[in-house]
This record gives sequence, C-alpha cells and structure tokens, in this order.
Amino acid sequence: MTIESTFTRLDFAFSRFLGQRSALTGAAQDRFEKVVARLSFEQNQGHSCIRLDTKAREIVLASGMASQADTSPLILEGDRLYLQRYWAYEQNLARRIGAMTRDDVPAVDVDASLGRYFPTSAEEIDWQREAAKTAINQVFCIITGGPGTGKTTTVVKILALLQELAERPLFIALAAPTGKAAMRLQESIGNSKSALPCSETVKQSIPESVTTLHRLLGSRPPSPYFRHNAENPLPFDLVVVDEASMVDLALMSKMVDALKPSARLILLGDKDQLASVESGAVLADLTAALPDHTVELKRAHRFDATIKDLAEAVNLQQPEAAWSALQAGNENIGLLNQEVIAYIVGQRLDYISAIESPYDTGHIFNVFRRFQVLCANRAGKNSVADINNQVERRLASAGHINPTGTWYHGRPVMITQNDAALHLYNGDIGLCLKDTEQNGKLMVFFQRPDGSIKKCLPARLPHCETVYAMTIHKSQGSEFNEILIALPDQHNPVLTKELLYTAITRARKSVKILADQKVFNETVLRKIERFGGLAQKLTCTVD
Repeated sequence: MTIESTFTRLDFAFSRFLGQRSALTGAAQDRFEKVVARLSFEQNQGHSCIRLDTKAREIVLASGMASQADTSPLILEGDRLYLQRYWAYEQNLARRIGAMTRDDVPAVDVDASLGRYFPTSAEEIDWQREAAKTAINQVFCIITGGPGTGKTTTVVKILALLQELAERPLFIALAAPTGKAAMRLQESIGNSKSALPCSETVKQSIPESVTTLHRLLGSRPPSPYFRHNAENPLPFDLVVVDEASMVDLALMSKMVDALKPSARLILLGDKDQLASVESGAVLADLTAALPDHTVELKRAHRFDATIKDLAEAVNLQQPEAAWSALQAGNENIGLLNQEVIAYIVGQRLDYISAIESPYDTGHIFNVFRRFQVLCANRAGKNSVADINNQVERRLASAGHINPTGTWYHGRPVMITQNDAALHLYNGDIGLCLKDTEQNGKLMVFFQRPDGSIKKCLPARLPHCETVYAMTIHKSQGSEFNEILIALPDQHNPVLTKELLYTAITRARKSVKILADQKVFNETVLRKIERFGGLAQKLTCTVD
C-alpha cells in the first residue's frame, strides 16, 4: 500500500485547489499537488510539517504558493514545508515561551519554606522539592512525571508557597484540556489543601475550581478563535495547565498568546504518554528543548512496583522484558488466559449487585470505577464496539440487564460531546438508573468532583455511547483499580508503545492484557514520531 492510497478526498481537493492556482503546469503541477496532498494528510496524522527533498523543494518554490514569509498559503523553512497556519502556531509558541524563559524572577531564599512543605530524606533526591524550587524561581516551568509521582500534590504546595511569597494575593487559574481532566484536578486539589502547612488565609487563596482550556479562553464555536488573545489577555497572574500532553500545537499557541505579559505558566503532564489527537507533540518538544525549565518527578506512589516495572519496560521499548513480566505469574500483572467476555462479565457482577434496589448512587459509582476495559481501536476484533456489544448481549442473556431500548437500568455511558449548559463534557461517565425519587423513572446520574450527584433525563444528554469498554485515548486522565487492556489480533498504525504505556498507567492495583505476543511486541517496538520544528525553534529562541 502506497501513502497516496491513504490520502482522503479532502487532501486531494485541497491539493488541486492550490495546484490550479500555482504557476506550474503539466508534470510539475502534478508533482506539486502530490506534495501538497501529502502535507495535508500528514498534518491530519499529527505532524506539523513535512520534510522535502531537493527536487520537491524546487517545485514548491517554483509554484508561487510558498515562501519564507507569512503571506503565502505554504511556508518553506529550510527543508520543512508547512501549512501557513501551523507554521504561525509554531512561531508564536516558540516566541512567547522563549520570552517567558528570559524573564527574570527576583531571587528569594525559600529553603526554610521548602523544608516545611517538602521534608527531605537523606536517602534520595526529593524531586518534588526540586520542582517547587524551579517553579518559584522561573516564570515558566514544566513538571513532568509518570502517574502517581505526585504532580498535583506538588503543584498545590507550589501555589501555597507562591501565595506566601507574593506581595499581594496572586490571581490563579487552574485548567485542563478536557472536562474529565479538569474534574480530576479539582478533586485532587480539594483533597490536598487541608493538609498544607500554612495559614487558612493562604489556603483560601488557592482556587479549587478548575475549568477546561476552551472555557478559560472563551471559545466561540464554530469559530476557531477565542475571546481571550494577545489583544484581550486573561487577567490571571498564574495559569496552571494539567494533562499538558493532551494539548495540541494550535491550542497551546492560543493559550500562551492569551497570557498577560507578567503572567507565570506551569505545565503538568507525562511526556511519555500519548501525544495530542491534533497536530504536534508539544509537551515532549518543550521538555526536550527546555531542560533547565523542566523537572521530572521520578518516584511513583500510586501503584505496585510490578505495574511500574511493566510500564517502564514498555516505555523503554523492551518487549521481551515486558512479555516475561506478564508471564511471571504475578497477581498484579498478567496475560488474560480465559474467554474475554466471560471475564469482563465476571468483573461486572459487583456492579450488577450494586444497582439492585435499594441502592446508594455514590457506592454504585465507586463499584463501577473499580474496573475498566481499555481498547486500542474503536472497530474490529477486541475493539470498543465489539466488546461493548458482546458484553451487553451476555449480560442480557444472563438476565442481569434488560435492554429493551437504547436506555435501560444499569447502562453505563460516556459523554462524547461537550454541553456547557448541562456542565457535561467529553469523557464524563454517567450511569442510567431507575430514580427511586421519581417512581423508577430512568435518569442518567453523574458524580461531580465533590462527590455530589447530578441527574439528567436521557433525552437531554449530548451524544454519548455505552462504556463497558472505552478507548485508551478516552482513558487519559483517569484512574481505575483494575484494568483489562484489549489489543486487536493484528497490528495496525494505532498501536504504539505510548498507547500501551498510557493504558498500563491507568491502573492502581491490577493490569490484565489480552494480546497475541507478536502484536504485543510490534506495539512496544513502534514509537510515535511526530515531525515538526518547535523544538528547534525553541532551542534557537532560548539560546
């Protein structure tokens, strides 16, 4: 299969549009259109630009459609060809971040305060303390690390320290790329504030409300523009963005553009997780280009050492070590050696028991979140569609559920479309249950970060889907006690070590994997490679 056979109709239409307006004819125009179609296709695969050989570069320059300025539809920067918009995003992001790295912060002696918030151990480096020192002494800071390394705990202490050191209370914004990630950050900050070794006044100055980046910036759908930008900046003195690995190039560029000149920025995230769905690998590029502004937390507190070792073997692309660990007979990690649907149904029997009336809705959510199936693909064997369909049918045949229509008692759903009016966001999980307060009428219940429950009529919900299984992409920002990772029976381009690493690190206590060894090994050995110029631009800008 050639790369041209995977191009979409939109790729070809766009390439013809530019080709017909170029200064080229005949074979040269055909070659130019193939280059543009490839650029369009690769941009949709997450790349910011493509690399050209000498001949392709000459044809692009002769087309009249490309230049090194920002006035042409295509930008040619050395041997890299960009769509003008994405070149502008890279330029702007590198310029703004570069300026922040050069901003001076008045030197302060914080050792005594750091000792109060981060009691050190003589046995190891306290990376959380190092992260706090970096954040206090720099305008721009990245705190990266795997799940359970304490990124959120660390940033709460940083916020308290910055408030103590400030001449006046700082106006702080907390944000995340998705509603689900925002809710998790809000919950974590709410749980962490009470233990801070500071005054109640300082605690009260730390916000608990977390918003999505789109809401923070003031989205204006269907326009790609936001209410807050360089001309109308955000009023905040400090912005903290969690799950930064999920933020794409365009959104990150627009976010930093909306910061006021004196604002600080702290990014939290795991650089080894899946990159954003849209173009760019921004967090990975930032950490690679700005090591002096990056601190990696290295000690995991969340999960068992065997899960950590498995995740590290996958991340280091060591398939033999990872597969051996799965076969070692450890109770916390292993291969699934029984029929998959029977196993999933068995894992869901506690949920089936919990939804028998009378029931406690909060308890039901705790039971449901104990276990989750994570799939690599949406369609095909061992996919979300396949497993959801089979589990629903098996539960129905056993009399555990009664799916006489789309909505039934016990149906778990995931919201796939934001609805700001209902405060429901892409990734939120709800449970359809009989409402005992309304004579058994079906309602969909959602648990908020503070533990409270909200309920909605099924007909009022934005688009949603059944979620006995979810994609690994959708699981980002979530935690479950036990997970089953289902890989397809054949390798495909979605399968990468970042995808598998992200899935494994969703678990607190137990990981089971359904996979053929050949597919598993190929997954571990394949790494996401996103081509772009951000890291190089940042290096040049900072230097």
